[in-house]
This record gives sequence, C-alpha cells and structure tokens, in this order.
Amino acid sequence: MSLPTASLRITEIFHSLQGETRTLGLPTVFVRLTGCPLRCQYCDTAYAFSGGQQMSLEQILETVAGFRTHYVTVTGGEPLAQPNCIPLLQALCDQGYEVSLETSGALDISEIDARVVRVVDLKTPGSGEMHRNLYENIKYLQPHDQVKFVLCSRQDYDWARAKLLEYDLCNRVSDVLFSPSWGQLDATELAEWILADRLPVRFQMQLHKLLWADAAGH
Repeated sequence: MSLPTASLRITEIFHSLQGETRTLGLPTVFVRLTGCPLRCQYCDTAYAFSGGQQMSLEQILETVAGFRTHYVTVTGGEPLAQPNCIPLLQALCDQGYEVSLETSGALDISEIDARVVRVVDLKTPGSGEMHRNLYENIKYLQPHDQVKFVLCSRQDYDWARAKLLEYDLCNRVSDVLFSPSWGQLDATELAEWILADRLPVRFQMQLHKLLWADAAGH
C-alpha cells in the first residue's frame, strides 16, 4: 500500500495501558502529536505544546507496528491542530488497528474516518476554555464515539449534567465519561453525585496516575 507523503510533528509514541475511556486497562500505543491551541488550566501535557520531531506517515506506522498491539490512540496536545492528523487516522485504520482519537472538540471532526472512535472532550467552565467548544461537532458523533467531561467543581458537574440532557448525549454515543480533575475535585464526591442523580454516565479516573503517579495524560 502506498502512503501519502504527509508528515506530522510528533512529541512521543509510547506503549502503556489505556488510562481512560471504554478501553480502560487495555495495552495501547499512544501517538502524541505536538501543538495545541487551547490552554486548559488543568492541562497535564503542556510539554506537547511545542517541540517534537517531524515524522512521515511511514515512520509513524513502523514505530507503532513495533509495539505489536491492537489498540492505537492518537492524542496531543490537540491532534486535529495538524491537518495531516486526518490521513494518519485513516492509515492506522487501514492497517487494521482499533483507533481512537482524543480531541478537545474545539476543532471540526466531520472529516475523520468513520472507523475511528472519537473521544470528544467538552470543555467545562472550570477548564477556562469553555468558549472554545464547537457544538456543531455533536451532530457528527456516531454511536461508537464517546464524550468526555473533566470536572473541577460542583458547578462543572451541574453544567455537564445540563449538556447531557440538552444534547441527549447518552442516546447519541456509546459512553459519556465523567472524570474528576486530578487534585481539584474529590473522586468520591463526584461518584456520589452521579449515583444520587442516577446519571447513565461512566465514572472514570486516570488509571495511569493511580498506577504510576504519572503526571502525563494517556
């Protein structure tokens, strides 16, 4: 198969357990693209804002293949800030991987290969970047996609619960993920709010941080 000559700036490619989402705990290769137009106050991957290494699609695919795993997550930064993220996702799908994309939802997702599981992070008031949410993206979500809310406070929780209802998210995607912002919202408190309101959402914590006190998001 001939590949496009496109290249991307890559911060890192590494193998770990998926720390979040529906594939939590599964061995996964992470392809972290460099650059992000957002500045969320709780960001744990600011090292990916700049730098990185220019790599061709062929080089990226060769590196991913070396880890011999079925799951690949393309993340950032904000991966869609690089236009060549689109052909990268397609190439990974064509290689037979189960591919997910972690995106802020601030950039257009309409051109992403339909085989990709899009994990769209709607930014809450506490993130400091709520104004960047591109709600037009919601109509492009598919049943296998996921929507994520990182919650910093009770205000964030109430806001996310309202968006859940406004856009009927639980009937639109496979999973709606509620996560406590690490060190800002008590996880047990969030769990109790979800149970009290009987919300049909998936509570999650960042597994990699629990296992390895890993500061970087997976």
